[in-house]
Amino acid sequence: MSTAVASPPVQSAPEPVAATPKKEPEVNKLYRMVMKYEGSDLHLKTGLPPMMRLGGTIRQMDMPPLTASDMERLLLPVLTERQQRILDETGGIDFAHIIGDDECRFRVNLFRARGRLALVARRVSTKIPDFKGLYLPPIVEELCKFYQGLVILAGVTGSGKSTTIASMLEYVNNNERVHILTLEDPIEYMFRDKKAVINQREIGVDVVDWPTALKHAVRQDPDIILVGEMRDRDTFEAACHAAETGHLVFGTIHASSAPSTIARILDLFPHEMHGAIRQNLAFNLKAVIAQKLLPTTKEMQEKGVKRVPTCEIMIQNSTITKLISEENDEKLGDAIRMFMREGMQDFTESLRYLVTQEYIERSTAFEAAPNIDALKMALKGIKVSTPGIL
Repeated sequence: MSTAVASPPVQSAPEPVAATPKKEPEVNKLYRMVMKYEGSDLHLKTGLPPMMRLGGTIRQMDMPPLTASDMERLLLPVLTERQQRILDETGGIDFAHIIGDDECRFRVNLFRARGRLALVARRVSTKIPDFKGLYLPPIVEELCKFYQGLVILAGVTGSGKSTTIASMLEYVNNNERVHILTLEDPIEYMFRDKKAVINQREIGVDVVDWPTALKHAVRQDPDIILVGEMRDRDTFEAACHAAETGHLVFGTIHASSAPSTIARILDLFPHEMHGAIRQNLAFNLKAVIAQKLLPTTKEMQEKGVKRVPTCEIMIQNSTITKLISEENDEKLGDAIRMFMREGMQDFTESLRYLVTQEYIERSTAFEAAPNIDALKMALKGIKVSTPGIL
């Protein structure tokens, strides 16, 4: 007689436990408001409601004014120990704030004003637009094809320099099998390797400081180097050294026009070094793109295009080289106009084109024009003759 063996009770598989979503910082609610309304900047200041810049104008959100304790509660938890230390020691810190899984990035400056925290954050799209999407002149594509030298983007804060450079690097990424190395503080656009191999280093995160990053850069076999902002003598000298040793270097600088970029660079150095710096620029500089962002017409706004760049482009040729070497910077504007057929253009020509294409209003162009009379003549089809410059 066989004995039946009872089968062990069948246990149902345990219900899967859902992963607890990572709680977002409280301040992200404000960042997401900027994203929702497609604002360009977030402004936070004690005593005022949160604000965002929409279409170039700062507008208050429908919220109560922020107290000093609100600011500390919202802003301090997102800082690393290093960032907190820099804020305490220097009174300000630049960093990137990422929303979600790289859903959106903000370039943040957190600082103290009259002893209280304040914040300005620029929204930076993770999608890198192409030249056509940015309404950049076609010649910009050609400026990506140098094999060595220095290409400078000039403009004030918020003029779109970083976006233009990102677009230029993405063009190379789509077309050339090269190594691109970026040195940034902070990283603004995230690139994905396509034809190019791209390594992005953030100062203070991937490398301790600018001097170390610049020292290591030429040892990392790059074809193209982005040095971000050329903010001091060391940065500019390192950029020039990299250009001299066969690399294509992109950098930005705060200057209002292509010709004034030369003076701005010289300001980084004592007067006795200016002759050597001019010779260095004459040899290494390939192009300067100076740009400003202008509000578009109502029709363009309705299409989702809120601002377009007006660009001044100076490309190195024998005349530009001679003028820089011989300290004739005041004639660079005439040289730019003389060589428009080579792709150069001044702000007057750029503004004329934007008006005739109905991208911007005439009133906007006149407000931005360095020479209103010249723009009036250009819009009438009258070209100002260029005097002899040599």
